[in-house]
Amino acid sequence: MSEALVVASHLTKVFRTRKGEVRAADDVSFSCAAGEVFGLLGPNGAGKTTILRMLATILTPTSGTAMIAGFDTRVAPDRVREKIGFLATETGLYDRFSARETLRFFGSISGLKDDEIAKRTREIFATLAMESLADRRVGTFSTGEKQKLSLARSILHDPPVLILDEPTFGLDVMAARTVVETIKLFREQGRTILVSTHIMREAEKLCDRVAILYRGRLHAFGTQAELAAQYGSTDLEDVFFAAVEREATA
Repeated sequence: MSEALVVASHLTKVFRTRKGEVRAADDVSFSCAAGEVFGLLGPNGAGKTTILRMLATILTPTSGTAMIAGFDTRVAPDRVREKIGFLATETGLYDRFSARETLRFFGSISGLKDDEIAKRTREIFATLAMESLADRRVGTFSTGEKQKLSLARSILHDPPVLILDEPTFGLDVMAARTVVETIKLFREQGRTILVSTHIMREAEKLCDRVAILYRGRLHAFGTQAELAAQYGSTDLEDVFFAAVEREATA
């Protein structure tokens, strides 16, 4: 396997509430290689978003470490942010901007020069077949078109690592298919892609390896063939429940 660009080692995040401590992520370790789509699979509340936000430097781990392209998220958060594109469930787009203006705005925030933004915008629009959207106002976009623009924004600075939190959330079947095909294209470009999802079928179609998360803990991970051999089923949903139940009774 290629060099690991994402390495999570014993990542733990504890939130303190009035009712006590909540371990949103509990001793989670895994790695992702260049050109790999690695999926965090679990239901809502499993800890997927917490883990992705720690990797993206939005949250600080309670304990454990994370390395992105050789940089520690605690020690060098600015360098980490240079190496990642992060897609949250909220698009954060402005309806009054056109797609081109959106990329210009976020490119300037990232410190890119005007000519570099223009060049990358042309390349991205061509690659993602977005030329027809370039000068339309975002407020006229469908949900799928907005998600595609969000993906375009995430690669504007050409990061080697993409962190995508539920990228097909709220999309209809046609829009979700477009997003999945876009992620496959990013993989062909050699990027490391870490994606969270609660949709079993999506993980089966998209991910090279899958990590099964439940209640903040990593219960199993591997290729689908490895998981099938370990749990006796090629159905990822069956594997998910078998992995969770096995650890619960261990």
